[in-house]
Amino acid sequence: MDIKQLLEELSNVHGAPGFEQQVLEVVHQYTGDLPFVSDHMNNGYLNLTTMDDSKPTVMLDSHLDEVGFMVSYITSAGQIGMQPLGGWVPTSVQSQKFKILNNRGEYVSAVSSSKPPHFLTATEKQQALKMEDLKLDVGATSKEEVIEDFGIEVGQPVTPDVQFEFNEQNDVMLGKAFDNRLGVGVVLAVFDHLEDELNDLPFNLVGSFASQEEVGLRGAKITSRRINPQMAIVVEATPSDDFAKPREIAQGQLGSGPQLRYRDSTYIASPRLNQKIVSTAQEEGIALQQAVRSGGGTNAGSIYANEFGVEVATLGVPTRYAHTHHLFASYRDWQATVQLIVAFLRQLKEEDFTPYHLKKW
Repeated sequence: MDIKQLLEELSNVHGAPGFEQQVLEVVHQYTGDLPFVSDHMNNGYLNLTTMDDSKPTVMLDSHLDEVGFMVSYITSAGQIGMQPLGGWVPTSVQSQKFKILNNRGEYVSAVSSSKPPHFLTATEKQQALKMEDLKLDVGATSKEEVIEDFGIEVGQPVTPDVQFEFNEQNDVMLGKAFDNRLGVGVVLAVFDHLEDELNDLPFNLVGSFASQEEVGLRGAKITSRRINPQMAIVVEATPSDDFAKPREIAQGQLGSGPQLRYRDSTYIASPRLNQKIVSTAQEEGIALQQAVRSGGGTNAGSIYANEFGVEVATLGVPTRYAHTHHLFASYRDWQATVQLIVAFLRQLKEEDFTPYHLKKW
């Protein structure tokens, strides 16, 4: 498997929430001989159809979608309204290049616009930029031109237009959609490492590629029910804070290894599972960052509440400038995340799975 080529393709492909089909196509190209299926919600499942009912199941989760927009209206002058799909800050959206998928399956280049400084009053210059101030421009001059010539209608998806780059000097990647195409790449790489061992593991290992995480962890509600795991590892590209906080309190620094999450706004991680991951990292000599997040969330928020409760851990590749066009991430951190998960899974034994039970008092 050409890992760098995989990560480049995953980053460059477009897949706003609800429009993940092309990301699924890229994933399928890298699943080898393992069975891969998808559902009508654009969720993908790797190795699902070979599950042994006599074994417990580990779910290795990632999400396919990236933050984007949806065309919400078109003005008579040909300006295109933008409805956010996922969390954006208006100042990160202004004057950026986007791609709009039109009704012919073609990508149309667009630029996000706002009122230029020449036309701003002194009062307006002091006001904070609002999302509703921003529109997309494809160079058209009328609503009819946008619809008839460009094939753009209300409801079409919009994603950032950025090409992946790899800096060989420091092994740092630059691109869009690292949240969470880096996690998707980790899942595929773990299966590539373990493909010849899958039948000998004391558990079923199922890869999950969920849709619509950025708009409410929706796909994972379905994947967790279908897989029904007893344990899960959620793989993410977690927002790094090394540029935003003093080094002594930063919990996600580029080049300092994967990040293990203990808490966010959607769930509290399994202490038992987190400790086993910490022990594995120490045994393997892998640097590990530990994070207690005050906000944010991942698919863990949907998975851990499935059925009678699922033990879940979240591992992330620290990523600068999440939910913007251009993101940085360390390839070494990505490799260490793969290495840690492979080592953890190889150490799991049947007795590590605790069945649902009620404690008597």
